[in-house]
Amino acid sequence: MRWWVTFSNFSPQVVFHAAAYKHVPMIEDFPEEAVRVNILGTKILGELSQQYGVKKFIFISTDKVVNPTSVMGASKRVAEMVITSLNHQQTTQFLAVRFGNVLGSRGSVIPIFQEQIKKGGPVTITHPEMKRYFMTIPEAVLLVLQAGAMGNGGEVFVLDMGEPVKIYDVACELIRLSGLEPEKDIPIVFTGMRPGEKLFEEVLTAEEGVEPTAHPKIFKARIKDPLPQDILFRKIEDLKDFAQLQDASAIVRTLQEIIPTYKPNRGIRYCEVS
Repeated sequence: MRWWVTFSNFSPQVVFHAAAYKHVPMIEDFPEEAVRVNILGTKILGELSQQYGVKKFIFISTDKVVNPTSVMGASKRVAEMVITSLNHQQTTQFLAVRFGNVLGSRGSVIPIFQEQIKKGGPVTITHPEMKRYFMTIPEAVLLVLQAGAMGNGGEVFVLDMGEPVKIYDVACELIRLSGLEPEKDIPIVFTGMRPGEKLFEEVLTAEEGVEPTAHPKIFKARIKDPLPQDILFRKIEDLKDFAQLQDASAIVRTLQEIIPTYKPNRGIRYCEVS
């Protein structure tokens, strides 16, 4: 079914936009898919929401948009910029909610580790110092709903996820919960960082700050989008053309033009990018 048919038939008042390609290594190999889904999909859905009178549009973002080293993070940052740009037209309230990893979601390390433990190991971790923020599914859903309710349009909300946790510590705890001993009963193997990955994900850039809200675990980021809408949308059209050509290097260069803080942790298909 075409998207406009859904809007026409059901006239939604609120849209929660969570659809995205989120797996960093995969998108490093296929950056054109990040353009099609994460950027163009967000723009199309946002414009349809305006056209059909949606009252509020909540975009699910990620901590990987901050000083991105991956195409995935950069594409989601561009999608944030699209959302805040569309909000200036004042027909639909657009806002974004930025947070980290959700325990038990598709692709989460928890079920992967559990399956590895069940098979007798090894448990594979990319780096001993790798850290991530984690939230449970119920906590993430509740905070997104609350942020969406309090938003007036144009905000990028940042959820308080507590302290980051070492992935190694998570693996050890899961092994112990299975009645086994890490390194003794179940070996832990470090496989090396993958393209696009960072040891630690931030939630704000050095230039950004946060303002408190009525909720103690929800903050509003002070965001300044550097590009006017006409320039941003022109760059997105360029990205669309490069995606059709499957020109990974041109996609990365254009993302760097849009997001000066994007420093690629180089993947295989565009290793020549300087």
